[in-house]
Amino acid sequence: MKDESKKLGENLRKIRTKKDITQTGLAEALGVDKSFISNIENGKTNPTLSTITSIAKALGVSSNELLK
Repeated sequence: MKDESKKLGENLRKIRTKKDITQTGLAEALGVDKSFISNIENGKTNPTLSTITSIAKALGVSSNELLK
């Protein structure tokens, strides 16, 4: 499970930075704390499918893009 969390975090960071969105900006769009985004990107948190979907929508990508 750790590998999947790490991969999700890497993909999230890659997509977020490519779109020039800060952790703070993404957190504000989702109504969560910046540390929550940081924990996902560092593989420390396993977000729910609902959260992954919300993140994907906020970034303008599919959930599959985050999970691949």
